[in-house]
Amino acid sequence: MSILPVTPPPRAGSRDWLLADTPHTRTQAVWGRRYRIWLGLRKNPLAITGLFTVLVVLLISLCAPWLTSYDPGAQDLAHRLAKPSSLHWLGTDELGRDTLSRILYGGRITLGMVIIVVAIVAPVGLLIGCVAGYAGGLLDRILMRITDIFLAFPRLILALAFVAALRPGIESAILAIALTAWPPYARLARAETMQVRGTDYIAACRLTGATPARIVLRHIMPLCVPSLVVRITLDMSSIIITAASLGFLGMGAQPPSPEWGAMIATARRFLFSEWWVPLIPAIAIFVTSLAFNFLGDGLRDVLDPKEK
Repeated sequence: MSILPVTPPPRAGSRDWLLADTPHTRTQAVWGRRYRIWLGLRKNPLAITGLFTVLVVLLISLCAPWLTSYDPGAQDLAHRLAKPSSLHWLGTDELGRDTLSRILYGGRITLGMVIIVVAIVAPVGLLIGCVAGYAGGLLDRILMRITDIFLAFPRLILALAFVAALRPGIESAILAIALTAWPPYARLARAETMQVRGTDYIAACRLTGATPARIVLRHIMPLCVPSLVVRITLDMSSIIITAASLGFLGMGAQPPSPEWGAMIATARRFLFSEWWVPLIPAIAIFVTSLAFNFLGDGLRDVLDPKEK
């Protein structure tokens, strides 16, 4: 009688373990889905370019003190409006401040504002939309009419009104953008919730005695997260532009803060003479916004089942 050799199970973290059709543990299922998302994203060159650009911008912004020896606020009037050179790679502004150091440190402010805004509006919009979609009735109508009121105003105009009612500054700009950015997420979450609330999966949860709060928090909200991630990634470019617009209009980050929008505002009068001074922060905004758009398009192709 021959004994067949027993094949050992794939090592955790290997490709076979990640791509198994029948995961044996929750951890294996979670990491398998993440790996499949990565494989789908890797097939899209623009999405990979966007992801790489976003990571590079984040990295160089965090490592700004080690990448430049210039203080972003240090003035050197003897070298004001200097052209790009080996001494100042991106030139200097009207006060002789090194443009490269201000771009690097400004990335911290701009991207920090974006991250804080997303951390505020994503959970709020997701919760409001899921509660409205699952509850229905009067509560749904009240929450959606409030959402419609915020959607009726252009985001920048409403943000300007909120900042003017408070006081110009980074904190006010973050709060104003957050107050105007949550309605699309609530609308998206409500639509997703209305599609799944009548499914057998949710009915089975009710039969087990789960409360409405538990159903919304533990079962419906996780189902809405993939679509929300795509929308957030695509929205980050508009949040960056809104933050830069507030800075440009003097309602966001205040000088001498090296915020990209504020840098363009102070240098706009040099556009036709020392063009590099306003152009470089504009390029930084453009490249970062475009990278988030590329990444969002790639995530939509991978996460949206309607695209498959």
